Amino acid sequence: MSRLVVVSNRVADPETQASGGLAVCILQGLRQHGGLWFGWNGLIVEEESDIRVACTRHDNVTMATMPLTERDFQEFYLGYCNKGLWPVFHYRLDLARFTQENSESYRAVNNRFAESIAPLLRQSDLVWVHDYHLIPLAAGLRARGAANRMGFFLHIPFPPPDVLVAMPEYEWLINSMLEYDVLGFQTKTDHANFCRFVFGFMGGEMLSKDTLLVSGKRLTVSVFPVGIDVDDFASMAQTPEAEMRIQKLHRRGEARVNIIGVDRLDYSKGLPDRLRAFKRFLELFPHHHKAVTLMQIAPPTREDIQAYIDIRHELEALSGQINGEFGDYDWTPVRYVRRSIAQETLAALYRGSHVGLVTPLRDGMNLVAKEYVAAQDANDPGVLVLSRFAGAAEDLEEALIVNPYDADEVAQAIQRAIVMPRKERITRHRALMKRIRARDGRKWMESFISALVADRGPDDLHPTTSC
Repeated sequence: MSRLVVVSNRVADPETQASGGLAVCILQGLRQHGGLWFGWNGLIVEEESDIRVACTRHDNVTMATMPLTERDFQEFYLGYCNKGLWPVFHYRLDLARFTQENSESYRAVNNRFAESIAPLLRQSDLVWVHDYHLIPLAAGLRARGAANRMGFFLHIPFPPPDVLVAMPEYEWLINSMLEYDVLGFQTKTDHANFCRFVFGFMGGEMLSKDTLLVSGKRLTVSVFPVGIDVDDFASMAQTPEAEMRIQKLHRRGEARVNIIGVDRLDYSKGLPDRLRAFKRFLELFPHHHKAVTLMQIAPPTREDIQAYIDIRHELEALSGQINGEFGDYDWTPVRYVRRSIAQETLAALYRGSHVGLVTPLRDGMNLVAKEYVAAQDANDPGVLVLSRFAGAAEDLEEALIVNPYDADEVAQAIQRAIVMPRKERITRHRALMKRIRARDGRKWMESFISALVADRGPDDLHPTTSC
């Protein structure tokens, strides 16, 4: 059995599930195969000379981590990754900022990762690299003699060619992706965008449904939709503690209908558009005043970037405006929570909410949509209102699919969700549960690893450097 080596910007704590369901699925895969997880430990050091790889062992899984320098954090992480790649890949060229310093830091950090990982690899290891922070990692490992099967999974959207080519050094970035043996995307749209670029700009061709030939190399390019642990999340929503939270939610104020949104405070999530749509709902359906409350949970992220500061101020202003215009001494229309909430509490809040409002402007998958479905009472489920621009919409057809840019359409969908007959809600929920079970977190992990597996010679059981 080949060992699995996972590389990502951050690693999960194997002693807790606080990192979320995806991290738990990856840890299960590592435990099954025996493996190594390499990434940044979240620490910042002054100088590059202070960087050391630290290894800890948990059963048959090794966690190998190292810090970044302050310059790395500013130029690689906040700079190239989150001021450059993130907005471009979410179709927001207006927010993208690239500098030569940030580009050089992106290359340097990836090279440092490659330099640190290469001595730890065995010849038969399967290397699975995650997300936009580490696109050129395979090229760095190849340059250091690694001939392993390597796969890359992009958790965020992949933009269409006319957006991608506006980015400096886009050719170098795509050529770096071609050093992998397997490329995984969340949706058919992302897959098509990548293939369109390779066909139009690099003369590539599809040899089969998932086999691409480009620059003389064959590689697997396929769709691997991310999922959740459905049963685990559903069980969190049905504990005695969860029931107490649900009862408390229903007793609060006089609201009879609870709507919930849970998103990181990111411009890709469309939170101001969502509040404007809720405001439009209150305007169109005044008989719901004092009977409907929207709870928006939005933990902050990347607070050093101006675009994120701006979105926070806009959201705070909008929630205050709606509450001032429509609220009363015994009713607060918008309950805005700007901090992280434990998964167990979220599961209860989902179950106690009649409508799940998931309306990003662009999203790779959006697991909140799947968590909301999993948490529902099958005998009296809530209704999912889902943006057509979330990756999840490609599969979750029984949700109420909306255009998040159209406030009237979202408002009408909220109304439809509230008045939807119980029989229809049950039918839709049953179909959605079937879909999220068919593509859960375990199947995502297993399908990607299966694509990586190839014929190989005897294992090299002795890495050059022990960890």
